[in-house]
Amino acid sequence: MSEPAANPAAANAAAAPVDPAATSFPTATISLPLGLDVFRTYSGVLICIEIVFGGLVWILVASSNVPVPLLQGWVMFVSVTTFFLSSAYLALLVTGLAERINTDWNFLDLFYHFIALLFYFAAFVLEAATTALADQNVILRTSKQYRINVAATIFAFVVTLSYGCSLVMGFKRWMK
Repeated sequence: MSEPAANPAAANAAAAPVDPAATSFPTATISLPLGLDVFRTYSGVLICIEIVFGGLVWILVASSNVPVPLLQGWVMFVSVTTFFLSSAYLALLVTGLAERINTDWNFLDLFYHFIALLFYFAAFVLEAATTALADQNVILRTSKQYRINVAATIFAFVVTLSYGCSLVMGFKRWMK
């Protein structure tokens, strides 16, 4: 007796099982260069500005005599949190680990900078309000604490502007 003819395609499909994890997730989508080349882009420079000036806001608010703890507590929370998150994001880009994590980095970049812009705008407004309240007090107007709060307000504005520019650039990358 002769054996029935076998389908070679079916035999190969049965021999090589398909990994469901490999077919379920899309490849990593990132428009920014990885490694040290990220510092040659406007987005990389803006992330560095966010980290440096955000750290200055953190330091200045921490060194001031806090006249309104509730308001400046939010400023501290936002500056510390975004400092560490921006540092981690930059580290992922510089080390190239972002390429190994299968996700849409362009969307995550847009989402992160949107949330950071909202939080930092609120922190900037609260820091400016705290400084304005201290300006009404004649004793604090000439003190070193008042100048520290003014500097923290200016740096918070610079960081807010940096997050806004990063959001616009992230939106352009996401739309492509």
